[in-house]
Amino acid sequence: MLILYNTLTRKKQLFKPIHDRHVMLYTCGPTVYDHAHIGNLRSFLFEDLLKRVLKFNGFKVKHVMNFTDVGHLVSDQDEGEDKMEVGAQREHKTAWEIAEFYINAFKEDAKRLRMQEPDIWARATDHISEMIDLVRRIEEEGYAYVTDDGVYFNTLRLKGYGKLARLKAKGLKAGARVEMKGKRSPTDFALWKLSLGRKRDMEWDSPWGMGFPGWHIECSAMAIKYLGQTIDIHCGGVDHIPVHHTNEIAQSEVATGKKFSNYWLHNEFMLVDGRKMSKSLGNYYTLRDIVSKGFSPLAFRYLCLSVHYRSQMNFTLDALRDAENAVKTVNDFIFRLEQTKENNLARNKKIENALKTVKEEFMKSINNDLDTPNAFAALFKLMRSVNKEIDAGKADKKNLEAVLEFFRDINEVLDIAEEKQADLTPEEKKLLDLRESFRRQKDFKAADDIRNQLKEKGIILEDSPEGVRWRRAH
Repeated sequence: MLILYNTLTRKKQLFKPIHDRHVMLYTCGPTVYDHAHIGNLRSFLFEDLLKRVLKFNGFKVKHVMNFTDVGHLVSDQDEGEDKMEVGAQREHKTAWEIAEFYINAFKEDAKRLRMQEPDIWARATDHISEMIDLVRRIEEEGYAYVTDDGVYFNTLRLKGYGKLARLKAKGLKAGARVEMKGKRSPTDFALWKLSLGRKRDMEWDSPWGMGFPGWHIECSAMAIKYLGQTIDIHCGGVDHIPVHHTNEIAQSEVATGKKFSNYWLHNEFMLVDGRKMSKSLGNYYTLRDIVSKGFSPLAFRYLCLSVHYRSQMNFTLDALRDAENAVKTVNDFIFRLEQTKENNLARNKKIENALKTVKEEFMKSINNDLDTPNAFAALFKLMRSVNKEIDAGKADKKNLEAVLEFFRDINEVLDIAEEKQADLTPEEKKLLDLRESFRRQKDFKAADDIRNQLKEKGIILEDSPEGVRWRRAH
């Protein structure tokens, strides 16, 4: 049984999809005006984990992730410039060029972090007609009105608006920072914004005039198109709860007359060195930044998975270093299992019992609202038990093969095991054999020289009790 915490009900619930073993999953993707920072990437890693756990439980998942390449203004109150326009001005390019570049950059980050690709990458600018149709349906239902600068959703008319965030629109008033600009309520939000005579890189004709879609309408239009009027799960960060996801629900349910999503899952914020991440504080990181400091993308993947998705995470370089060591420990253990030679030992009951227990603990943990911290705790407990038996010379090969098979199975969820490397070239193999010869002769200086030669070729050597391991640098 898979139990998930549903933000809509504020409690854990047994997960039951609409269509038997098929899951319709929509996850809010990046606004592609810059590189995704590590806080963004934590959200996407949580969504990747969710999809993997669903599949590990035997569900078939249809996953849609969007690219917001228009319409996301710098303020949640429909004020300021479009983030894509800001990116274009910053880099002296068109908004279209900015979108293309950062979509590719995000896909590269996702690949390095081993995120499974969605079934559909839905780019907002490819779905303008669907958004216009959705706004017209909302207008026909009497929940939209036109102002001087666009079309807005009338939140006061909708009973139950704000149910996801537990907001009451009626009691809210426009504060000093909220410019009403013709809005009837501070919670009303833009469905379509007008260009107002200013030529934009991205603009389209519509029944209301030349302009561009509001940020919220994009996700509703794309989710409904690809997954249906009611979907199983919608995900994002906790910052999406009070505005973006609240507005998605309102406009979708008015347009279709049906519940938009049965389950809403949100991950908590990431702090950096105990503070909010900010370029002005000098604690702003992208994946490229941490790789440039010598860390593996897998270390960051592990670090994010080691903290429960609904817990606030504090990123530090020391924590990332610990994560790097943890990944190495897991891979050293897998390597040790792979190197075990045939033996005639009797079946080891301690290993059998430990494996049985940890299999149950792992499944129970990940199915309890994706509790990866306890899942990892169970794995490290198994590793300690098995290593102890190997060190004592009591580990039967068949036991160890069963443990190895288990680690390969759960890597479908965690994906922190090193990938099989491309074979060494004959020249590289010759250098490795020569180094081993020098080590046997205790000529460690010559051995270190060869280590450095191989490092210059991008091959990292690691000596272990089971022999030398090698990997290509990331």
